[in-house]
Amino acid sequence: MLTRKQFELLRFIQERLRESGVPPSFDEMKDALDLRSKSGIHRLIIALEERGFIRRLPNRARALEVIKLPDGVGGPQAARSRFNPLIVQGGLGKVKPVGNPAEEETRATIAIPVMGRIAAGTPISAIQSRSHNVAMPADMLGAGEHFALEVRGDSMVEAGILDGDTVVIRKQDTANTGDIIVALIDDEEATLKRLRKRGSSIALEAANPAYETRVLGPDRVKIQGRLVNLLRRY
Repeated sequence: MLTRKQFELLRFIQERLRESGVPPSFDEMKDALDLRSKSGIHRLIIALEERGFIRRLPNRARALEVIKLPDGVGGPQAARSRFNPLIVQGGLGKVKPVGNPAEEETRATIAIPVMGRIAAGTPISAIQSRSHNVAMPADMLGAGEHFALEVRGDSMVEAGILDGDTVVIRKQDTANTGDIIVALIDDEEATLKRLRKRGSSIALEAANPAYETRVLGPDRVKIQGRLVNLLRRY
């Protein structure tokens, strides 16, 4: 499994090679990933090389070759850079169903708006306005509108969701028992929990035995969306 920064760098290198045949410089990679120093890029390249995703060619400056992409990600022709997403104004985070393969290849990456922080623990303030965007390949998202939230807390660790992760949420107001959802409680608090339906009540279940399950009336809980993906910081 690649970290988010490793994945972003791999796609950036792939796109630059596809467009010009020349890999980006360390300075270009540093600026593209918004890192402070080239040493961070060096560590990312070593990690990608050790995992078999890229190869450094000997005796050639800036010589990098992308060997493979992660499972579930389109091949070289479908790869696109996260740094130039094809976004229609007013459709941020939205993926439209595509009717033919030619259109599919042009979808590139999707900019997902990060709407503040979400508690995986004691509920904190409700979802805020957009702070910045993260980009994801369109082929890793289904149809619909998406947003992202930065996770704070450890109540979902046994579901693989850690403090500092960024969760990608498909916007919807219904969900099934067992889904991990963003729940808005009393229009004031937002939390990330697993949904359980208990008769006419709604249970918000943690994935950490240190936290209790909260059982609330349906009039107190509004489902904001369902977890569909997760990004982990480098």
